[in-house]
Amino acid sequence: MLKTKLLEQFRSFYARNYPDDMETQIEYFAVFGGLDLEIDTTKPIIILIKELILDNYKTINKKIEDLTLADKECLRLLRALAVGDRKIFSAFNRAGLNNANGGSALNYLEQKGLIQIEFSREEPARSLNPKGRLKREISRYRISHKVLFTHPFLRFWFYFIAPHAKKIEQGEYETFFKDFEIRQSGYTSLVFEELSEILLNYNLRDSQILSSGSYWDVNVEIDILTITKDEKIYVAECKWTNHKVNKSEWHRVVEKCQKLQIEPTQIVIFSKRGFSKELTKDQGKKLALYCSKDFEALLKNVKRDERAERLFRDNL
Repeated sequence: MLKTKLLEQFRSFYARNYPDDMETQIEYFAVFGGLDLEIDTTKPIIILIKELILDNYKTINKKIEDLTLADKECLRLLRALAVGDRKIFSAFNRAGLNNANGGSALNYLEQKGLIQIEFSREEPARSLNPKGRLKREISRYRISHKVLFTHPFLRFWFYFIAPHAKKIEQGEYETFFKDFEIRQSGYTSLVFEELSEILLNYNLRDSQILSSGSYWDVNVEIDILTITKDEKIYVAECKWTNHKVNKSEWHRVVEKCQKLQIEPTQIVIFSKRGFSKELTKDQGKKLALYCSKDFEALLKNVKRDERAERLFRDNL
């Protein structure tokens, strides 16, 4: 359901703004997705952030407080979820919440449609000996589900705006600009990963997908692991960086598969800026490569002014 909503928002953003290329579409969508604003994507993103967000801080902040009832525990949890590893237990710790008040805040935010739980597919550890005990560090390990924001802009707000709120409210933007310059690429990576899963599954639409999403356990993390009814396994990694991905990245994915003891039908790599010539030569049945331009496939038959569910029901 979340991926469907994200795709609708992605298409709506394109229909309203028609950016020149998919790299711009993804980069600007990661910030403004869900706001339903008309954006001049020929302007630098930092200028648009100033004009549309920073200069309207009080108005937007009031709307976010209305969405969360200005509940301090909800606000702390959203900030922790935005900047951390998305795991629920670690977010509780980062926000200074326990299982009771943290769980209550989490449930409220989920009911309001601001976040959605991404359930872990990790199997609980078991001793090979039915009567044996697990090592202490293994027995203490807790499988933790993760959280995804339903609107890119909401995560952007708590990732970048909330930490600098006091200065932004006073009209001092310099620390925000420095922070954004340093961390923009890392921030955009998650949205790119979510969209990559949508594109992968779109290309597998003739297959019945049994399970899809990121995979994590105590030993390994994989950006996307998709399994179909006919027992085909697709393992994907996503790289939102300004350099071409080379063959070493393929080898790292192979090593992750070995740790999981799985043999993928195909390894898929998504890259912002494409791939080295050496890696490109190896693509085929066992390796598929996608760059930003390939995301145009998600926008087929999109009509101008197509609308999708948005974060704020009225314009800023």
